Formats: sequence, structure tokens, C-alpha cells
Amino acid sequence: MSPVLNQLLISVFIFTDFTACPTTTPTTPTPTPTTSLHTNTTPDSTTSTNSTTATFVTGVTSASTFNTATTPPTTEIITTAPSVSNATLTTHSISNTTLTTHSVSTTTMATPNIFTTTKAASSVSTTTTTPSVSTTTTTPSVSTTTMDTTTISTSTTSKPTTAAPTTPKVQEILMSVTLNKTFKEEYTDKDSPEYKDLEKDINDTLWQQYQGIKGFHSVSVRGFRQGSVIVDFTVRTTQVIPAQIVEANKKLEETIKPVATVLSPVVAHYYSPTFMMLSPKTIYTAEPIKLNCGPPEIDVGTNPSFLWKFKGVEITKETRRFQVFSSEKQSTLTVSNVNLADAGFYECILRGDILFHQNKMIEEIKAAPNIQAPGEIFVQCQVGGITSLNCCVQSLYNVQWFDGSVTLESVTVPVQGQNCIKHDYTMTSCNKKIFTCKVEESIYEHKTTLTFFQGAPLCNDDVYGEGRANDRASVTCDKGQQGYKTAVCLEKTGKWKKDEDTCILLEINELLSQSADLNTGNVQEFTRNLTRVVKKKQEVIPDSSATISAIVVILNTIANVSEVVSEDFMQDILETIDVIIGEDTKESWDFLNAYKTLKSSSELLGSLETLSDKQNGTFTIRTQNIRFRTTTFSNSFNEELNDNVSIKIPDTGFNSIFITTITLFTLNYVMPTRDSSFNFSHVNTTDTGNAINAAVLLVKVNETIHNVSLSYNKLNTSLSLKPQCVFWNFFLFDDRGAWDDEGCQFVSDINDTVTCSCNHLTSFSILMATDIPESSKFVLDVITYVGVGISLASLVICLIIEGYVWREVTKNSTAFMRHVCIVNTALSLLIADICFIIGASITKQSFDKPNYLVAIGPCSAATFFMHFFYLGMFFWMLVSGLLLFYRTVMIFSHMSKWIMLAIGFILGYGCPLIIAVITVAVTSPGKGYIRKDKTCWLNWFETKALLALVIPALTIVVINILIILVVLYKMLRRNTAHTEERHALLVIIRCVAILTPLFGLTWSLGVGTMVSPKDEGIHIAFAFFNSLQGFFILVFGTLFDSKICARLAGRGRTISSGSNPTGSTSGGTSSLSGLNFINRLLKRQNYSRGANSRSNSSGSES
Repeated sequence: MSPVLNQLLISVFIFTDFTACPTTTPTTPTPTPTTSLHTNTTPDSTTSTNSTTATFVTGVTSASTFNTATTPPTTEIITTAPSVSNATLTTHSISNTTLTTHSVSTTTMATPNIFTTTKAASSVSTTTTTPSVSTTTTTPSVSTTTMDTTTISTSTTSKPTTAAPTTPKVQEILMSVTLNKTFKEEYTDKDSPEYKDLEKDINDTLWQQYQGIKGFHSVSVRGFRQGSVIVDFTVRTTQVIPAQIVEANKKLEETIKPVATVLSPVVAHYYSPTFMMLSPKTIYTAEPIKLNCGPPEIDVGTNPSFLWKFKGVEITKETRRFQVFSSEKQSTLTVSNVNLADAGFYECILRGDILFHQNKMIEEIKAAPNIQAPGEIFVQCQVGGITSLNCCVQSLYNVQWFDGSVTLESVTVPVQGQNCIKHDYTMTSCNKKIFTCKVEESIYEHKTTLTFFQGAPLCNDDVYGEGRANDRASVTCDKGQQGYKTAVCLEKTGKWKKDEDTCILLEINELLSQSADLNTGNVQEFTRNLTRVVKKKQEVIPDSSATISAIVVILNTIANVSEVVSEDFMQDILETIDVIIGEDTKESWDFLNAYKTLKSSSELLGSLETLSDKQNGTFTIRTQNIRFRTTTFSNSFNEELNDNVSIKIPDTGFNSIFITTITLFTLNYVMPTRDSSFNFSHVNTTDTGNAINAAVLLVKVNETIHNVSLSYNKLNTSLSLKPQCVFWNFFLFDDRGAWDDEGCQFVSDINDTVTCSCNHLTSFSILMATDIPESSKFVLDVITYVGVGISLASLVICLIIEGYVWREVTKNSTAFMRHVCIVNTALSLLIADICFIIGASITKQSFDKPNYLVAIGPCSAATFFMHFFYLGMFFWMLVSGLLLFYRTVMIFSHMSKWIMLAIGFILGYGCPLIIAVITVAVTSPGKGYIRKDKTCWLNWFETKALLALVIPALTIVVINILIILVVLYKMLRRNTAHTEERHALLVIIRCVAILTPLFGLTWSLGVGTMVSPKDEGIHIAFAFFNSLQGFFILVFGTLFDSKICARLAGRGRTISSGSNPTGSTSGGTSSLSGLNFINRLLKRQNYSRGANSRSNSSGSES
């Protein structure tokens, strides 16, 4: 092509900045980046060209003017990838050339797009699309030159327009490799020369190794970590092909050897930019959650498998609350029974040739609403009556009562830390009603059933309300607890009997949930937290059997998870156990041990045995109820562990033996007393007739010991029968455990110290009988019931006789007061025996309860009246003695019988009433007025309330004996002036002298049964004398009175004569023959005294 033609081919770039050119020569402007350019041309022939940089227009005209104009855009912009078409220009012949220059002004307006139209005789049209940017450009002028030519022929061809593909996204693969190279501190400083040198060497190797993978973009070192030298680097690529990456990783081990050898294979990680899916969005404790992982955005390679982590710790399949369900590319983690500690960072890893990571942070888990409302209550139906429905929830929530879908009007009840409401329901019918207490803005609700019944309720108390026989009521727990309590209305007792209690402290329940996922890494911190909570709640834990059971489960988990037990760790364990084995936990443990399916006490002891095998070091720990010691010995061991237990291990032949001893002083309140012969089919599983009568000693050594001697001081020195040396056998009764004597022998019982010998080591104690043998119980029952029957009959006969002869035998004040005393003595004993029968009936009903616990209310009432009237009996005996003393010693003092009667009633009933009331007032606040089990009677072991009967009774016995001695001395020195009075005094002396020792002996034996509860002889003697007291009063207080016998005999003969004059077969005479016999005996006994007194008296004694 000629130079002239080159000048005629003008390339015009459409851009946002034009430069003025001379008019004599063709000018090509320098293009600048434009926003988006769309040019339409109407030529004779048209060619379209796409470009991201500029648009050129080539035009050639013959003897004409070339004009260019720019106008605003009117069409949509299409963005494409770079592509430029080629143009071919062909020229034939040129005859002459004429150059004409015109001035053209072009203006481009500031618009999102620029639209330019150029018209010429021959033109090329080009369309260009670029990202749109608003631009304003002004050019002064553009010169256009038109040349005349002879013939110009132009032909342009181009390729079809094609849309470019989208730019691929660059993916980052994080990798690490461990080099056999000494780590320097300078490698942590990216500005240090050492860091830069090592980075350069490794980067060069990495570029060399990874640039060959398909889609490679770049590779760079991220940093260095210690562990020899761990190199972290990132490979960036537009295509992740696991096979290529794996191959490159393998080759890296060879190519990087000039820097350092590789200690471990290269690991490739890909971290997903998206989070796992979580459901539900709002999480409450005790509810399940689901985390969905995958599918991955990349191909991870061959043999993929999922791994889950929580807070950096792998979630294993053995974890009870965590379940994982996986397919080839997706996995779901389900967490059941969520607790507050489940909040945190979850990570899912799909392991293949490349490790795919996806995570989710759970920021918050809310404590689930704890709705406290009754489950089912029974109400006596009274149409128009009002029943209150209460519902409470934590202060974070609000509740509302509903009847179906109808909102009920409620009032707020102020309770600290809770939102409580009350709805007063007015009964419109006796049909069962179901109400719902709902938490606002949540799905939580609680249904309460009201069951109405007709007639009077059988059971009624403040906790379970009213109920009929066999009704089962369900009520809510106390504040700060969750669960429920149910009770059954017993027809026999008319009382609610608790048969289920799931009330557990919220804090302990949260820890119980967390303990399911314990591991060696967090067990110590968890144990410290458990101890803190238990100490904080130690005032309420003893009364919650469910909480105690939960703590035992937690301790068992801790023992199984722990590997090494340090001193601080063991201190926390023992302080926790100390709270749940105190004396105040006895009732809760009795309730737990009564259930055949529970083995909490055995699990507690098992946890201690497990922990004792994992001790690290030697140390001693002492708490209120426990002494722990781990030490070493050589050959033999002999130590008094405390004042209650000592241990002796003779020659063993071993050196440096580790021994751990744990002495538990109060485990007698915790462990059941069943032995290997116990029968679990019994209705009550807590009463065995035995007692743990010593501390429980746990001994562990790291060698086999075949001979150990143990000495225990008795806890209850009154127990002496059948001592058994036992150990706790965990495997008896389907792993529920029991005391077993295999391998242990009783050696001696001297000075309340029991010595045992065993051929193995474990948890030891001693069992002793707490009750009289079964063979003696039948004999005692027969004696008691037959004797009480005779006593009641005798007292009724005594009162009938006294009433029958009252006028004839009470003619003087002394005789009057004598018979007043005997009548009130008999009446007091009669009422006391009736109360005894009532108390025995109440006791029999207690056999259905754990540990034979008696009904407190009825039993206390029966005990109070027994106490009062037994005291009344003794105090009327005291009145008899004081009357005798008054009439014998104070012979010149005269007191009317009404004054004496008033004094008698004040002493006979006033003093017993004062003593009985004071006893109740002093002992009831501590629940120590009566015995808690097996019988309705005054307490002895805890408060010694029985002394309120024994001390006054024995004091009266002593006073009466002294009075008898004084009176006998006085009567031997002088005679009484009046025969009638003398007769009364003699009868009083005889009555007091006989009955006082009998009554005193009876109640002395009663004390003996308390001091020696296993002595069969004392029990039988007490039962005999106690049951026949009424018979003694009849014989020695009434029938030994000669005047009464004579009066009865005389009237008997009169009646007999009237009915049968001949008297040969007189039934009346026969019927009184016994009385006549006693009367004759009395006459013979008093004959000599009567003969001596006849000279000084005016009447006969008879």
C-alpha cells in the first residue's frame, strides 16, 4: 500500500476526550477509556465490531464532505468480554487527489451511554459496549479532509459477534506442611530477614509445584508455626480438581527438600463461605436442635466422611445427646435435651482428599419456661363456689390462663423472681374441666385438670387439696424446681400418701444434662462448678430426693470419666458428697431406698470406690462427715483412723504399698440395711430389723491383702444383739446391692467396740439387730392384747362397783377422798388404755409407708392424751398418798372435803395437763414430740420426750414410798380416834403400798425397753405389768376394801334369799362366793388389829 493511501485511511476512536488536529493532514486521536459506547452508522455497507477499549470508524468519500455528529443514547447497553474483528481494505486505482478540510464541532453530553451517528458516502459501523460511567467531554474542533480520487473501491469483512464467558471465581485452598527444621522466634516476625528468606525459598518452590494445576491463579505463604516448622500457605485456583492437588502435594515433598525435609504429608483445607443451617432459630433448653452441613461447593475427592466438632472437641458416636446422620455429601447433627452449655462454635468437616469445613456459632440458648401449675386437683363440687388456679413462670416470660381458646381474666400475684397469675373459676357444673396455662409468644403450655366430686372429701391438706379414696393428685414443685409431685388418697388413713416426686432443682438439672458429655478435658472444671452449686443450695437439697439422686448420677459420671484424681479435685468431690449424706437427708434417702428400681445409695458408694483407685499422691482431707486419707506403708499397717474406727493389716511382705481409706461417719442414714437374706417381695423394702451401727469404712490398696482387722465403736450402744461384720456387695439383687458377710467374721464385742476380721478389702461396716426377734413378737402381742382386754374390763367393773356402793362408803371426808382418788385413777387409766388402742390402730396403718413412718397428726393426738391420762393416774396416786400423810401426820388440822376435793383435782389433772402441754411446746417445733416410726408414743432417741412421763411417775413413786414409811411409823406409835377413819386410812395404806411399787416397776421396765430394746425379758415383763394395771386397781383398790366386799356380799344374800328361800341352790350366793372369800381373807388379816382397837373405839372395823 502506498504512503498516500496510508494517509487516506483515517482511524477515528470514539472516546471521551478528543484532541484538535491540523487541517492539512489526517489526524488520529489518542483514545481514552470510555464508559459505554454504542455507535450506529447508516453506510452503503456495514460492519459491526465489539471492543472494550475504543471504537474506530473508517470512511472514504469521493468529491464530497464527511460530517460526524454525536447525539444522546437511546438504546440499552450490553456488556461482553473483549473481542475485536479484523477489517480488510482493498484499493484499486487512483487518478487524482483533492483534499478539502472542513471544520466540525462535536459535543458529547454527560450521559450513562454515548450514542454517535456518522453519515458518509461509504462507511463502517462499529458497536462497542463497556461498563457505563457518566462522562462529559468537550472538543473545540475536528478537521475532516475530503480527497477527490478517480476510483476508490473499499471492501470490509468481519467475523460474527460472539458473547464472552463469565470470569471463573477464584477458590482458596488452605494448606500446611511440617518441615524438619529448627523453629526460630524470628519466623514469627514477617519483617525479619529470616522470615523473608524462608518465605522466598518456599514461595519459589510452591510456584514451581502448583502452577501446573488446572485453573491455577497464585500461591503464597501465610505464615510459620512452631512444631518443628509448620508452613501455612494458600493455593488459589479457578478450578478445584482433588486428584491434581493430591498429586501436587505428593510431589511437593520432593521439591521442597532443598529447603527442608517433610515430616508430615501436606493437608489441604477448604473453608466454606456459607454457614450451616440451624433449626429452630430460637433455642430453648431441654429441646432438640439440628445442624445441617453441606453439600460442599467443591469436589473433596475420594472416600469422603464427616467429622463434627464442638468448641474444638470431636463429637464421638458414644456421646449420648449427640447423634449424627450422614450421606455422601450431607450430614445432620441432632443435639437432644439442649442445655445452656451447648451454646458455642460447631464445626463440620467433610474429610476426603481435601478437607471441607463448614461452621456455625450458636450465640444464645434460652432457659425454657418452667411453668408451675397443678396437674390434676380434686375439688368438692359446689355450684357457684370459687376455685383458684395459680400459674407461675420465670420473670423472663409471661403466662395466661385459657379455657380452650378463650382467654380467662387473671390477676397478677406478686412473687419475687417469677411472674405469677391467679384465675378464680366459678363452678357452673360438676363436669371435669381442663384449663391451659400458656407462655406468651411461645409454644410452651401446661394443662390443669379440675375434677369435681360430690360429698365430703376423705383427704384434705394444704399441698394436695381435697380428694376421695384412691384419687391421685398431681401438684407443682416449689420455686426454683421443676417436675411434679403426686400423691394418692389412702382410704385406710384418710391422708394423702406421696408416691412420686420428680422435683429437682433447676441448677442441678442443668448440670445433670451437661454431665452427659463430660470428658477428661472438662471434668475438673465441671466438678468445681458442681460443688459451687451444691454449697449454694445446701439448705434445700436435703429435702429433695430427686435432686440427691441426680447428684449421685453426676458423681458416678465424674468417677467414670476421670483418669487421675488430684487433691483439689477430690476435695471438691468430698464437699459435694458431704451435703447429701448429712443427718438431715435421712427422709430423702428412706424414700429413695423404698423404691425397688432405684440404687442411688449403692451408686454413691461405688463412685467413691472408683475414685479411690485413681488417686495421685498422698494427702489427707477432712470434711464434716468424711475423713479421706491416702498414704503408703511397708509390710504392715496399723492406724486409728479416728475415735470410731481403727484398722490393722499384719505382715504383707510388700513394700511401698499405696493405701486409701475413706471413713464415712453418717452413711448409716444413707445405705439401706438389707442383707443377703432380704426378701424384696415385702411390701416395705426399708425395714429389715437391722441397723448400721458403725461408720462405713472404705479401704483400697494396690496389692492383694488377705488379712485385715477392723474395730468399730458402736453408734448406738443400746444395741447388742446379733452383730454382723459385713461389706457392701454391689452385685446382689440385680446390682442393687446389699450387705454381705462373706469373707468377714465377728471377733468380739467388748466395751461397745466390735472387732471384725476379713480376708479382702472393700467398704465395711457392722449390722446389728434393732428389734426384738420375730419369735418373741407374737408372745408380746398376745400378752399385750389379752392383758389390755383384762385391764379394760377390770376398770369398767371397778367404776361400776364404786358407783354402786358410793353412798355407803363415803360417809366421812377421808373415805370420800379415798374413793374419789380410786375412781379418778381408774378413769385415767381407762381413757389412757383406750388411747393406746387408737394409737396401735394408727401404727398399723403406717405399715404401708416407707420405713413405717406414722401419721404425725393423729399419732400426736393419741400420744398427747396417753401422756396426759397416764400422768393423771400417777398424780391421783400422789393425791392418795398426800391424803394419807395429811390424815396421819397432821391430826390437828381440819380441812373440809370440798377443799380437799379441789386440791385433788388441781393435782390430779392440772399438773398432768401442764406437763403434757409443755412437752408438746418444747419438742414439736423440731418434730421430736413423737417417734417417727412403728409406734405412737413419746420420742426417746432424738428429744427424750419420754422423760416427761418417766420422771414425774418415778418421782411420785418415791414420794409415795416415803409417805408410807412415815405413816407406818406414826400409826405404830398411836391409834386413830375414829374407827371409820381408821378403816379408810388402812385401805389407803394398803392401796398405795401395793399399787405404787407396781406402777413404778411397770414404768421402770418401760424405760428399760428404751435403753435395751433387744432384751426379750424386759419387753415381756413390761408388757405383762403394763397391760394388767387396771386389774391391779380393781383388786387392790376396790376388792381389798372389806366394807365394799361386805356391802356387796350383804346385798347379794338379800337378793338371793328373796329369790330362793331355801338357799340350797342359791345362784346369788354362788355368784358372790369369790367376793366372800376375799372378804374373809381381809377379816382374818385385820382380826388382831381390830381386837386391839375395840377397847379404844366405838365401832367395829367391819
